[in-house]
Amino acid sequence: MGYYRLPLYIIFGVLPSLVWLFYYLRKDLHPEPKKMILKVFLYGVIITIPTFIIQIGLSEILKQLQSFAFFQFSLITNVLKWFLIIAFTEELLKYLVVRTVIFKSRELDEPLDIMLYMVVAALGFATVENIFYLFSPVYNTFDEFIKTTITISFVRFIGATFLHTLCSSLLGYFLTLGHLRKNTIKLTVIGIFLATLLHGLYDFSIITLSQPMNFLIPIIIILGLAVFIIYDFDEVKIIKGICKI
Repeated sequence: MGYYRLPLYIIFGVLPSLVWLFYYLRKDLHPEPKKMILKVFLYGVIITIPTFIIQIGLSEILKQLQSFAFFQFSLITNVLKWFLIIAFTEELLKYLVVRTVIFKSRELDEPLDIMLYMVVAALGFATVENIFYLFSPVYNTFDEFIKTTITISFVRFIGATFLHTLCSSLLGYFLTLGHLRKNTIKLTVIGIFLATLLHGLYDFSIITLSQPMNFLIPIIIILGLAVFIIYDFDEVKIIKGICKI
């Protein structure tokens, strides 16, 4: 690998996350401490390690189960892989980052903070994913390397990285409602379920469905979630002005 590739992988892997991070932080009229934002972002980066280990372990278990007749149907194995092994583990561990680092912190003083910190954790996680995907292709020339790297980075910027922020925002919204309504467990479960469902459907559609559904369904999920989250942020901002956690 050329000496120039690693720093460019890091730059183009981090860039999509930084752009979305600045976008979301601008929605907060009372900015969070930079130290806490960095801490949650780095925890989001670190959490990729146990997440990938768990996913590899569960994938191996699924392979072993394929010797049984029930698990030999490709639809069943694909659903288990993309919804349970991939989507659920990622949404759960991103949530655990915020629950561990933020929920007992004095920095958590406004309802909107939960949604923002969920996004920050998601972007830390997405950064490692982005860099990992940039390592995958094989390049023959420098021009091919640059074009492919920029393309992957941009596609993940509008796709997977954005999806991570949206699903985490959705979960953050339900966590906020749980705190405000004193019904934390039920609304947390609902939030994790919906985030997992939409995340899993996005991955499942892209990987397993044929055209045009492998293109249309992810777009519908992204656009639908984006509209919902924009509305949620505005709703929580109103709550923010009259209620502190």
